[in-house]
Amino acid sequence: MWYQLAAYLKFLLKSKNEHGVHSPFVFDLVTTCFYDKTKYSDYSKLKSYRNSLLKNRSTVTITDFGSGSKMFASNKRTVQQIAKTSGTTLKRAKLLYRLMRYFEVTTVLELGTSLGIGTYAMALGSPKAELTSIEGCPAIVNIANHQLNSFKIENTTLKTGAFSEVLPTLDASNWDVIFFDGHHDKDATLNYFNQLLPTIHNDSLFIFDDIHWSKGMTEVWDLIKNHPQVTVTIDTFFWGFVFFRKEQAKQHFTIRL
Repeated sequence: MWYQLAAYLKFLLKSKNEHGVHSPFVFDLVTTCFYDKTKYSDYSKLKSYRNSLLKNRSTVTITDFGSGSKMFASNKRTVQQIAKTSGTTLKRAKLLYRLMRYFEVTTVLELGTSLGIGTYAMALGSPKAELTSIEGCPAIVNIANHQLNSFKIENTTLKTGAFSEVLPTLDASNWDVIFFDGHHDKDATLNYFNQLLPTIHNDSLFIFDDIHWSKGMTEVWDLIKNHPQVTVTIDTFFWGFVFFRKEQAKQHFTIRL
């Protein structure tokens, strides 16, 4: 908690809005997508999806392959608790939705389905895309599957298992977007980054969740920023965006959302 607070204060000192951006590509992304104030009709669906989970008091037993929870000592939790503490917030779900629309993606990979709030947002924002999401906990997958089916999402495939075991079984050779939203550990995150690097194309986007969750996650974020294949990165504190556009000069941006 104290690490995150200190990291956030540093972020505030360094961060800018669109007026501090001198890259046309990033400026358009920030102004047209990040700061888009349009009240899309699909936002009500995102809210309904999340609210239905917040009302769900059923208990599940968690199988955690990642770094665990900082809030719960027990592996038994209610769906309501998971939605409140580790589910994607409505604000971030809306951003995921806008990102999918903005980039007009066709292939999406998510590492860490959880209750499917982010999954639903991405699927809703890219109805013609094929979205694959991996979750390690079978009980959570069952809930997410039920939710996505209830909200009539058909372009998403959920896979159950540890990321390291499922990734080699996937068929896609190229991903437009990969959302790293699980296993918040320095070594594991770097391994998944390196493992998925061969699947990128020039316009691929990697999104890393909780890049300032711990000292180790900030360290791996710095390693990724400095990777020779990475050109543009954007730090929004909670999420880190990584681009591989060869026509871009290598630049790093710190943007307030």
